[in-house]
Amino acid sequence: MNRILIVEDEKNLARFIELELQHEGYETAVANDGRTGLELAITQEWDAILLDLMLPQLNGVEVCRRVRQVKETPIIMITARDSVIDRVSGLDHGADDYIVKPFAIEELLARLRALLRRIETSENETKQTTLEYRDIVVEKESRIVKRGEDIIDLTKREYELLLTLMENINIVLTREVLLNKVWGYETEVETNVVDVYVRYLRNKIDNKDDDESYIQTVRGTGYVMRT
Repeated sequence: MNRILIVEDEKNLARFIELELQHEGYETAVANDGRTGLELAITQEWDAILLDLMLPQLNGVEVCRRVRQVKETPIIMITARDSVIDRVSGLDHGADDYIVKPFAIEELLARLRALLRRIETSENETKQTTLEYRDIVVEKESRIVKRGEDIIDLTKREYELLLTLMENINIVLTREVLLNKVWGYETEVETNVVDVYVRYLRNKIDNKDDDESYIQTVRGTGYVMRT
C-alpha cells in the first residue's frame, strides 16, 4: 500500500483529498502547516507528498527545498498560482510535478499514479541482479564480474560462459548445450572451442590458493559449477 503525505492548510480540501486517496487504496496522513509537514516528510517514509505552495509557518517551496536536502520522495506541488514563475520555482526546488487549484480530483489521482509509475520504473531499471558463487559475484545488468573488490576482466564469450554456468549451479551442461547458449545455434564452431574457453575462464577466475577449480569437468559430458 502506497503511503501519501498531504500537506495542505485548507482543512476541507485536505480532508476531501484524504478521503479520495483512501478510497483508492492509499494510506494517508495530513499536515495543515509547513513545519508539521516538513517534520513528517523527513522523519517518516512516504511514497509521495502532495504539497501546497501557500502554507502557514513554512511555505511549500521551502518545505520542498529542505526535503530535497535529505530525501528523494516524489512531490506534487499544489498551487493556486498559475503563473510560470511559481510553477518553475516549485520545480526548480525539487518538485516532480504540480497541479493548479481548482483541480478535478481525477486529474490529481491520475498525476499521482503516473508519478508513482515513473518512480517504480526508474527503480526497477536501476536494480542490479547479482549471481554469487563462492567469492565470485556477477552483476548482470552492468556485466561486471568481481572477486571481493577486484574486477575480473572477461571477454564477451568468457562472460557469457561464466554467466551460463552460474545460472545453472549443480546442473551438468554438455559441450553442445554450452555451445548453443554461448555461441548460438547457427554457429559452425566445433564443440572443442568450449574446452578452450573453459581453460581461459579458469585462468582468470580460479583462486590460485585453491587446488580445486570453480568449474568442474564431468568426463565425457561437459562442465558444472557445484555448491
